[in-house]
Amino acid sequence: MPTTSTSDRLTSLDAFRGATMALMVLVNNSGDGAHTYGPLNHAEWHGWTLTDMVFPSFLWIVGVAMTLAMAKRLANGAAKMQLLRQAVQRTIILYGLGLLVYAFPHFDLSTQRVLGVLQRIALCYLIVTVIYLTCGIRGQIAWIVGLLGSYWLLMAYAPVPGFGAGRLDVEGNFAHYIDSIVLGRHNYASTRTWDPEGIVSTLPSIATALFGVMAGHILRLRKELAERTNWLFLTGLVLIALGLMIDPWLPINKKLWTSSFALFMAGMDFVVFASFVWLVDAQGYKRWTRPFVILGMNAISIYMVSELVAESLGSIHTASGSLKSAIFSSVFTPIASPYNASLLYAVAFTLSMFAVAYGLHRKGWYLRA
Repeated sequence: MPTTSTSDRLTSLDAFRGATMALMVLVNNSGDGAHTYGPLNHAEWHGWTLTDMVFPSFLWIVGVAMTLAMAKRLANGAAKMQLLRQAVQRTIILYGLGLLVYAFPHFDLSTQRVLGVLQRIALCYLIVTVIYLTCGIRGQIAWIVGLLGSYWLLMAYAPVPGFGAGRLDVEGNFAHYIDSIVLGRHNYASTRTWDPEGIVSTLPSIATALFGVMAGHILRLRKELAERTNWLFLTGLVLIALGLMIDPWLPINKKLWTSSFALFMAGMDFVVFASFVWLVDAQGYKRWTRPFVILGMNAISIYMVSELVAESLGSIHTASGSLKSAIFSSVFTPIASPYNASLLYAVAFTLSMFAVAYGLHRKGWYLRA
């Protein structure tokens, strides 16, 4: 595939990453979970909301970023084994940070969650790196088809004791069964017997990152930016259509990361990112994206800070409950309705993360795992 020779960093990619991070912080920090607007909650089971777009977007962006970075380094003479060793190092760091997030603040190793958001990103990054370094574009596409098809077959035909095969409800699905017997007490604390970032559902999430690799290939084409943007947009529309076509047989479901979910969300990422490329890099509307760019350049740091601060606010107790509830009830509840007060708290928390990102940016401090 012919590629561009430009080495310029795409501002749109950092802006898209930062916007995704801002949305993640917003939806993860509702002031009152009982009074949260629908789009700011995950879908109960089948279906999707705006919130369900966050995690697949991060994985998709990982695929785009690693393709642009590794292609440039390979072109400059870097050895594949060197890139692989660095990928292993980054994987270990990311996985360790993920363990820290879920261990804090109690550090109870008997129930330590071993999988999770950063852990899934780490595993997908490493596996996709291996695929990228050992396969051409056709091979990478074959991996996407194989991963999504294999997962569909497992969910449809692998029997679950006491339930049979093909169940897609919470208790009877194959992914739940594997998590319950392999992870045991180390599942997600809110579910206890299964993990939304579990073992089997990691297969289609790898495909999500590989879709990002495909977007990276499109960006590297020796074509005008407008043409590459069109290809991103058209690819996204095709993937959205495929996801919706499969939905009646294998419903779009974030917690199971179904093959239809992977297709649909990758399509949404292609379309949204194409819009960012057109607005930011083609039309030059960079000033309004500056806060998102700063946030996106330090996404791992802000994720860690937001999670640890949120855990701390919920763990520190005052006379009226946790520090979070005390702040929420004294500052936000008196000035708005329950739903709006909850949203205002989330907005204030998100703005505080923008402030942290800006401070790190001014110091030139970036965590690049």
